[in-house]
Amino acid sequence: MVAIGVVGYIETPRGLRALKTVWAEHIGEEAKRRFYKNWSQSKKKAFTKSCTKWADDLGKKEIEKELNQMKKYCTTIRIVVHTQMKILRRRQKKAHIMEVQLNGGSVADKVDFARNHFEKEVPVGAVFAQDEMIDIIGVTKGHGFKGVTSRWHTKKLPRKTHKGLRKVACIGAWHPSRIQFTVPRAGQKGYHHRTEINKKIYRMGAGYAMKDGKLVKNNAATEYDLADKSITPMGGFPHYGEVKQDFILLKGCCIGPKKRVLTLRKSLLTHTKKRALEKINLKFIDTSSKFGHGRFH
Repeated sequence: MVAIGVVGYIETPRGLRALKTVWAEHIGEEAKRRFYKNWSQSKKKAFTKSCTKWADDLGKKEIEKELNQMKKYCTTIRIVVHTQMKILRRRQKKAHIMEVQLNGGSVADKVDFARNHFEKEVPVGAVFAQDEMIDIIGVTKGHGFKGVTSRWHTKKLPRKTHKGLRKVACIGAWHPSRIQFTVPRAGQKGYHHRTEINKKIYRMGAGYAMKDGKLVKNNAATEYDLADKSITPMGGFPHYGEVKQDFILLKGCCIGPKKRVLTLRKSLLTHTKKRALEKINLKFIDTSSKFGHGRFH
């Protein structure tokens, strides 16, 4: 993630309200694309006026004034960050933008932290750590419009049923003469926003890096491995490809299909269970082919 701005919020009787937003001087093209529907035909004027503030003394004074107002009045400080699409080599070039709340320290410390991180990368290792429990927020795999048997896993009716058997036999009593919300009905299945909690980080993996003129790919080997190996299985991850950047190895499954963007969040719970606190020492990571039914090893 790359930090490109900071937002300060004040508390009002109706909840939080954004007081000030300060943007960095240089904002990457991938982040600017998010503000356009058609980038190629646009005039690309986004942030051309806000970045001129950093050039002259009068603008710098205004920026300092806004940052000082944040320090004085705001209760919540959030940093504006965007993903780096250019290092992923995917079809999409438009970055995902989100606000991340800063916690810990005084408000002035938070504003200074955000100001010092403008235009800098925030690596995943600066936020999460090995053996930590984290939450995953994302949108599930979509399945379209489905009937009750697939959507709610209701019992199929007997074979001889009139007008179909993948139905709910009774959808409610005579009175109340309305269908209650608890009755299974046909409709959209999947493509829902969900949060899965308590995923343990088994490994914080480093991406490919140059060392002494050689490309080092050894990021999946354990102390029991004789040879170097990378996390990418033989033939690549199905429907994804090769993982060259930093990665996180989690216990359990993930929401959504391949390439779906996910939000990783610090756990909101205080963990006391043994399973949550135990130290993990991986003995082996299987990098055999994940394609086919085990015939291509």
